[in-house]
Amino acid sequence: MFIIEAYRTLRDRGPYPADQVLKELEGSFGFVIYDNKDGTVFVASGSDGQVGLFWGIAADGSIVISENLELVKSSCAKSFAPFPTGCLFHSEHGLLSFQHPTKKMKAMPRIDSEGIMCGANFNVDSQSKNQMMPRVGSEANWAIWGSEA
Repeated sequence: MFIIEAYRTLRDRGPYPADQVLKELEGSFGFVIYDNKDGTVFVASGSDGQVGLFWGIAADGSIVISENLELVKSSCAKSFAPFPTGCLFHSEHGLLSFQHPTKKMKAMPRIDSEGIMCGANFNVDSQSKNQMMPRVGSEANWAIWGSEA
């Protein structure tokens, strides 16, 4: 039920930010929610890394996310990586660390054994600041959260 609340928070701007809801979850988790009504995807992986998720870009440009590594490999060739632990992804807002929500994520190129770039791993960029989603009651226009306004 908390997973649905975290998603609703992001979607509807509930009383708690999604990163706070996820940060307070106990235990191992990893999930993918597809909102058919809005056509959006919400993904998160716990910070303990016990529930491994993988993601990548398929040949047609679509995002592939699964706990099945072989499925992701076969769909994405070399353009895949482990989904970063302690993070959430929303198809409209991008990737965010719920452990460090005030910091941006930084792509680190993955290089295969042949020296060819084949995707990226993401790490928290400790030198950056992330624009935060305004809290309930804020006069700010939350609809532009995550955009370059």
